[in-house]
Amino acid sequence: MTEKQVVARNRRAFHDYTVLERLEAGIALLGPEVKSLREGKGSLAEGYAAFQRGELFLCDMHIPEYKHKGYAPHEPLRPRKLLLHRRELHKLENAVTRRGFTLVPLQLYFLRGRAKVELGLAKGRKRHDKREAARREEAKREARAAEGRKR
Repeated sequence: MTEKQVVARNRRAFHDYTVLERLEAGIALLGPEVKSLREGKGSLAEGYAAFQRGELFLCDMHIPEYKHKGYAPHEPLRPRKLLLHRRELHKLENAVTRRGFTLVPLQLYFLRGRAKVELGLAKGRKRHDKREAARREEAKREARAAEGRKR
């Protein structure tokens, strides 16, 4: 089995959103962008996915310029097209427009030499929901620590 090589994770997404469903999409990238990602550079922190004219784009994902470029500089924050089947696109578009969900990038990785992004179909959390989730995570962490001390 091939292993995925993770380039970037969006840890903040799990704090700000309740992720209900995950899916994988390919990304249309330029050559220097791929080389920059292979060096481990790239950030999903402010990224989001949005529909434009029936196509899905990943916006505000930062890929810095490749430092050894000989030509063709790219814009670090340009919208990048996401590659999905038509059925998946229609399903996601309905969820985003009709039901008020958001598409958030969770992680960026290479799988079998191809750049992929894991998207989460998510619902935004309110401030009190974030605090409650933080309390639950802290309780889980303490329980694991107590379990470790017993052994």
